[in-house]
Amino acid sequence: KTGRSPSINLKKVHYDSIKLYESLEAETGQAVGFHQPGSVRIASTAARVDEMRYQMTRTHWHVTQQYFIGPEKVHELFPLLNIDKVLAGLYTPGDGHIDPYSLTMALAAGARMYGAQIYNPAPVSALNPTADGKWDVQTPHGTIRANRIVNATGFWAREVGKMIGFDHPTIPVHHQYVVTATVPEVKALKKELAVIRDLEGSYYLRQERDGLLFGPYEQMEKMKLQDSWVREGVPPGFGKELFESDLDRIMEHVEMAMDMVPVLKKADIINIVSGPITYTPDLLPMVGPHQGARNYWAAIGFGYGVIHAGGIGKFLSDWIRNGEPPYDLIECDPNRYGKWADVPFMCAKARESYGFNNVVGYPKEERFAGRPTSRRGGLYELLKDKASMGFHAGWEQPHWFYKPGDDVGYKPSFRRTNWFGPVGRECKLVMEKVGVIDLTPFGKFIVKGKDSQRLLDRLFANTMPKVGLTNISHMLTPSGRVFAEVTITQLAPGEFLLITGSGSEGHDLRWIESEAADGGYDVDISNVTDDIGVLGIAGPNSRKVLQKLTDEDLSDAGFKFLHCKSIQLAGVPVRAIRISYTGELGWELYIDQKNMAAVYKAMMEAGKDEGIDNFGTYAMSSLRLEKGFRGWGAEMNCDTNPLEAGLDYFIKLNKPADFIGKAALQEIKAKGLKRKLSYITLDTDDIDPEGNETVWHNGKVVGNTTSGAYSYSSQQSLAFAYLPLELCSVGQKVEVELLGRKYPAEVIQEPLVLTEPTRTRLQKKAKGKA
Repeated sequence: KTGRSPSINLKKVHYDSIKLYESLEAETGQAVGFHQPGSVRIASTAARVDEMRYQMTRTHWHVTQQYFIGPEKVHELFPLLNIDKVLAGLYTPGDGHIDPYSLTMALAAGARMYGAQIYNPAPVSALNPTADGKWDVQTPHGTIRANRIVNATGFWAREVGKMIGFDHPTIPVHHQYVVTATVPEVKALKKELAVIRDLEGSYYLRQERDGLLFGPYEQMEKMKLQDSWVREGVPPGFGKELFESDLDRIMEHVEMAMDMVPVLKKADIINIVSGPITYTPDLLPMVGPHQGARNYWAAIGFGYGVIHAGGIGKFLSDWIRNGEPPYDLIECDPNRYGKWADVPFMCAKARESYGFNNVVGYPKEERFAGRPTSRRGGLYELLKDKASMGFHAGWEQPHWFYKPGDDVGYKPSFRRTNWFGPVGRECKLVMEKVGVIDLTPFGKFIVKGKDSQRLLDRLFANTMPKVGLTNISHMLTPSGRVFAEVTITQLAPGEFLLITGSGSEGHDLRWIESEAADGGYDVDISNVTDDIGVLGIAGPNSRKVLQKLTDEDLSDAGFKFLHCKSIQLAGVPVRAIRISYTGELGWELYIDQKNMAAVYKAMMEAGKDEGIDNFGTYAMSSLRLEKGFRGWGAEMNCDTNPLEAGLDYFIKLNKPADFIGKAALQEIKAKGLKRKLSYITLDTDDIDPEGNETVWHNGKVVGNTTSGAYSYSSQQSLAFAYLPLELCSVGQKVEVELLGRKYPAEVIQEPLVLTEPTRTRLQKKAKGKA
């Protein structure tokens, strides 16, 4: 999940916050000044209307209420608008604004009611970890011994992190808002105006007593960062003070607001406020336990503090109490950034993000500020001008490759766009000839030592592979949901190579390390992600190409599927695993970064007669879906159990080890499933499913897609979707909503295209019978 497209689950955080604030006064006796006139996002361009339809198709199957409304309804909620400019709106009832001071006091009163102690002021001067995983927190009130600490310190987050050697990528941004004196037209209203967000004008506007409050997000080149705080720290004692305001910076937004809300033209400004809000590079907060320190948790980098506060408090306390997150929120994982997220990167991203608050959010969104980072793979220089690059955990990875005559560059759209044809060409290449893909961004760990096998048997639901073999394994949560999917190879007795997706590197490493520490396992765990490059080669001609470069026997008998060998390839030592994420004949080659380019060039040279060429991750996604391969973060995550995701084959409930989640899974199995992952084809036009779309049946919402793509082999749209058991049988008709339209869909037998090992097995069987 890249860019500014948070998962559907971020809506749960908002929902939980609002539910808490609605009940706070009754529970604590403290008034919180919560106004709930609802909020409306305003669309004044066609692309914006598409974006709203795109968001709505992800809302219908969710707890939060949201409605797509026409100009008349928008006008009813905000009668002072220049309605000629409005095409549509996205209306969220129950939304609104709250007095932050009263809210804080009510939360504090509630915490005390349930036994919490609050020390204020209590600046922290040092954090010292103890040998048993606890913390000594030094304050003027003495040292407090804590079982765990949560860094929830706003724009001091970096200072606190630095006390234990972390550089949290948070940066303060100057945000300004303007308050007007009484506006007669506002005073005359019978009910409070809804909060509006005018996305083209890049501002929000709401009623403040009898006047208006208006807050713009400035353009990249005008907005102001407080980067001195990043380098020198927050000035001691900075508290309620504010920055100097600057009306010039926001004038163009003021003018656009006057156009949209004409009464503003006559209004007198009584106050301009400029204060710090913290940003992370992708605008999403950092929430959860942090890799590299035991029992250290983060809740930092909130660009929108109040709407997240209640829900994140609940999310974290549930996680701390139950040992797993209540739902999946990996896009807010604090471990998604590494050393590559340095200060120049952060500053570039914060500038981009501030102005980007209101830019249209497309599927497959890419944002280019601050790229490339210092995390450059061995092929970056060779490939950077030949492909449309995607950003994956600091790395640049080709999405699709250019050929003469292609419409090149990044051209986002809600419909099929310039990459649609080229990706089909790459799928054909892999199915008929041979393709090479850069898979360097994978997270890679080595686990070895006396207790390595015992630790992995506890962490994973599959049995561990023997030396020289590879398998796919899942880490489950205590309640039996899928925390991670990892490819595991036993390289030598007790030495395992673990491979995970780029977005899961720190997320999975943290889980493995905390289990090792809490269980007292004697193991050595190292993250080798940056040292090792990965090349995938796939397609019917892949064996011929590799065989030219090595003496190793690559035949089916000599190098079986899911086996691993150390070989010499073009004179370079390579660890080769016979596996392929496209489902075609293929190998993954693990190579020292410094040798990547040499091996790549040798392969491209050796494969000329076999029609070798590059392919990217978009083609890989289409090919994986045709083969029915499930992806972590889509078909399975912390919201799904492996049985409903159809992962039974990888889950060994009868293995002797008591793996995490085993008891819960046995219970789930005994009770029976309520829904299952289904494989569906869609009749579409110029649009394909992406995932998270609503599935309908007989006018009712029945489920959601998890991922989707166009299948070039069968020339139709394809998706995975969760459906109730009674709608899972092959031939079942349903509808999938895309951009506000319902398209006919049908549950089919998976997979659409058999994998190469299956085809080979069936051929051998047929020959045997003949």
